[in-house]
Amino acid sequence: MNKNMASSLLGVLCIFLIVVTTTATAAAVHKGRVKPPTEFRVGGKLGWREPDANHTDMYELWATKNRFRIGDSLYFEYRNDSVLEVEKQGYYHCNMTATLASFNDGKTVINLDQPGPFYFISGALDHCKNGQRLLVDVINPNQTSPPSRPPPPPPAQPSIAVSPQPDDSPAPSPLSNSGVSVRALTSFPVLVALATFVASLV
Repeated sequence: MNKNMASSLLGVLCIFLIVVTTTATAAAVHKGRVKPPTEFRVGGKLGWREPDANHTDMYELWATKNRFRIGDSLYFEYRNDSVLEVEKQGYYHCNMTATLASFNDGKTVINLDQPGPFYFISGALDHCKNGQRLLVDVINPNQTSPPSRPPPPPPAQPSIAVSPQPDDSPAPSPLSNSGVSVRALTSFPVLVALATFVASLV
């Protein structure tokens, strides 16, 4: 292989590598696999406050309209109030004796750094009892929906002896698992190795 031909081949491989990498990244972003973190303003425009008597479920409704992932954050904006992070029992019973964290600065940001539920209540007992409490369920960034449970096994059937039947299905082709897959050829490490080999010829 002459020097000009090797240089041209190396250039083509480099361009191909750039195109493959850029396309893969764009596809991941398009499919939602790479999503920048979001800061959610708790309660929307209303912020963190005691709900009206007719809207005691406002924070529950707000949480169900949003999807929270690891890396996102919650922004609580309030006046003359506070935010307590509590365990499940503290959330359901407005129990403030065992808080995980307590804030009263008026502009609190909580980072959602792990999957699972996060529980928050107001530091004012009456506010909490009137619905000023929030439960958010955080999912992994690559998880599109909460994991589904496997279906239950079918009910047991009484066993009946059945005589064996000949298997008329065709045998698998001996070529079905042979050969080089296109995916393997277009993988990044293979392309780098090819480019290195061509460069050594120059």
